Amino acid sequence: MADSPSTAPIADFSAAQTGGTPFQLLGRAPRLTVLYFYPKDNTPGCTTESIAFRELYAEFQAAGTEIVGISRDSMRSHDGFKAKLSLPFELISDPDEALCLQFGVMKNKMMYGKQVRGVERSTFIVDADGKLVKEWRGVKVANHVDEVLEFVKSQPPS
Repeated sequence: MADSPSTAPIADFSAAQTGGTPFQLLGRAPRLTVLYFYPKDNTPGCTTESIAFRELYAEFQAAGTEIVGISRDSMRSHDGFKAKLSLPFELISDPDEALCLQFGVMKNKMMYGKQVRGVERSTFIVDADGKLVKEWRGVKVANHVDEVLEFVKSQPPS
């Protein structure tokens, strides 16, 4: 499900990511950035989603778009997940949930009959000026990455 775009700017942030260089929202070279929030490294849905982004990474790059995955996992977990899947993009570690709260992706969910608080799989596209261009919440993995790619390809060059 895709929500209509908001033109409100996202508050600038810096965050630890794989690769050793902190992620900075503003001042990025790409025209667009895909921020995809996922619940947990090395779980079936999150693995499938990350592989789908990996497989289409060259097409996202050709469309002037960078991809960054975000979860509450530790940097150590992210380093292992990235290496295991040969991900060509970085992963942000958000253990204190600052970004999850900023983007409103923390939700109460039912898991094995118990209510747990966790990350709702969500994707956001932010332009180079830090404005939210598009968002998807409550994402189902199947065909989602194709839909995101179709959207970024439809955006006019800046």
